[in-house]
Amino acid sequence: MTPNIAGDSAAIVDSIYRSESRRVLATLIRLLGDFDLAEEALHDAFRAALEQWPRDGVPDNPRAWLVSAGRFKAIDGLRRRARFDALDDVPEPIDAAAAEAAAQDEDSVEDDRLRLIFTCCHPALAPDAQVALTLREICGLTTEEIAHAFLVPAPTVAQRIVRAKAKIRDARIPYQVPSRAELPQRLDSVLRVIYLVFNEGYSASSGASLTRHDLSGEAIRLGRLVLEMLEEPEVMGLLALMLLHESRRAARTSNAGEIVLLDQQDRARWNRDQIAEGATLVQRALSSRRTGPYAIQAAISAAHADASEAARTDWARIVGLYDLLARIDPSPIVELNRAVAVAMRDGPAAGLALVDAIFARGELADYRLAHAARADLCRRLGRTADARAGYERALALTRQDTERRFIERRLTELPG
Repeated sequence: MTPNIAGDSAAIVDSIYRSESRRVLATLIRLLGDFDLAEEALHDAFRAALEQWPRDGVPDNPRAWLVSAGRFKAIDGLRRRARFDALDDVPEPIDAAAAEAAAQDEDSVEDDRLRLIFTCCHPALAPDAQVALTLREICGLTTEEIAHAFLVPAPTVAQRIVRAKAKIRDARIPYQVPSRAELPQRLDSVLRVIYLVFNEGYSASSGASLTRHDLSGEAIRLGRLVLEMLEEPEVMGLLALMLLHESRRAARTSNAGEIVLLDQQDRARWNRDQIAEGATLVQRALSSRRTGPYAIQAAISAAHADASEAARTDWARIVGLYDLLARIDPSPIVELNRAVAVAMRDGPAAGLALVDAIFARGELADYRLAHAARADLCRRLGRTADARAGYERALALTRQDTERRFIERRLTELPG
């Protein structure tokens, strides 16, 4: 144990909660076999930490301590509620927890979040329920944060989560990684959810910080685990895409924590090891005949990484890759990103025409980045009133503090 830390205990427990709580929860779900029981046990464990760590010190392995505390508090709670006297009457979840008490090896704990992702992404669950449950249980997002990210009412998200948990319980969906034979058909939803986890870490949907390194780092770790299990091109593509994006983390904000746009970033601060690894994975993925959306997006990111400075970016190649992406995975957001690339290749007027075509179809009306992109193109064209309206609409839709400050600066920089 470390020395007594009464004065700093609350801050330390809070820090450990942010970094370890989802891993602890994943292990408690495996041990207790029930989402709600595990969530209650998680909170009991952290309450116990706030009571005991100021007195006894922080344990050498806080995660293992929290898992043990949560497990045994759940067992005690079930015993009290059931009012049974003999161990022969212990319900199945308690027997399972006791049987696993000696099985807390680090490899098992490390794999628990991967098991949890496959459980949350089971094909018996609807796709929107898979996403909501994963972001809630694995990422720790609140119901309100998930609702904002997907532009749906918070009660709808809450209902999806409750129904998904009930389905897992009632259908006895196993808490395990599927067999190799089952893996390919389960892979698409898992990759989609891992990328959503990464995106929330790379560009947080709300809060004071632009990024959450714990989430993006965890998504990359999970991507590596899946690649070890199945060397499919899209797994390579997703891991490459995450690595290439993550390589720019240090350059994305100033020393004061403000946003630095891609064309203004100090590329000497980009992580060259991650770029090299990502580029190698891109080449492996593209050499397959089964090239998919993640591999193409990774190739786009690699094209940015190839440029020693913004002016040397090969925008023609990037537009060509977006053309391919739009054919195999069409969406308004892909069109928006392509429009921005066209604006860099052919000028802002060409890009603005494409963005306006998206809005004319009634799409992306509530997507803050679409309004910000249109505002920027109008600014570059000298259409100040349209730029101001676009930035104001983007500001109204933005919940992320750093993004809000960036948009506010853009507004103050407009003439008049």
